[in-house]
Amino acid sequence: MSEDIYDEYPSLTLAKESQEQTIEPLKLGQRIKDIRGKMGITLEEASQRTGLARSTLSKIENEQISPTFQAMQKLANGLQIDMPQLFEPPRKKVAAGRRDITRFKQGKPHPTQTYEHELLATQLSNKKMMPFKSRVRARNFEEYGDWIRHDGEEFLLILSGAVQFYSEFYEPVVLEQGDSVYYDANMGHMLVSVSDEDALILWVTAK
Repeated sequence: MSEDIYDEYPSLTLAKESQEQTIEPLKLGQRIKDIRGKMGITLEEASQRTGLARSTLSKIENEQISPTFQAMQKLANGLQIDMPQLFEPPRKKVAAGRRDITRFKQGKPHPTQTYEHELLATQLSNKKMMPFKSRVRARNFEEYGDWIRHDGEEFLLILSGAVQFYSEFYEPVVLEQGDSVYYDANMGHMLVSVSDEDALILWVTAK
């Protein structure tokens, strides 16, 4: 999830953390797209959750229109986040020596129509990587309705089962247990399980 909308809101600025810190304009469209991307949901799924048209969401994320307050309420309710999270600025300072252990099956569950995600290292904020395990429930290309695209790069490793990996500029390829792929997440991509059981994968998204 990552595009801008804050050129429309020149009055929205980040609060200073110190007197030396410069004030930066917020980028709401980028924030919304980032949140959607981290949730691993498509525009179509976000549309179903929020009640906003897919075309409207796309225009908001790409800075073509400004969201109304009602639209922002629908976004917050549909994505199950607090309204202030839409305006949360990125943190510049990162503590040194950070660590976060996630015990087996103790990640944060986050099911969607096509995936059953288990978010890992959820205690750390401002991560440069987002690791999560996913059970791929989708069984055919049409279940997505649209390519998944977002900023950054991704690495995925098949832990069990097998998937068909679709990408916008390459032929589909079957990946089995132990196989991995690293790719540009701005390129349209999606996965479907092709094994008898739903495939289980480790996913790492990096900015």
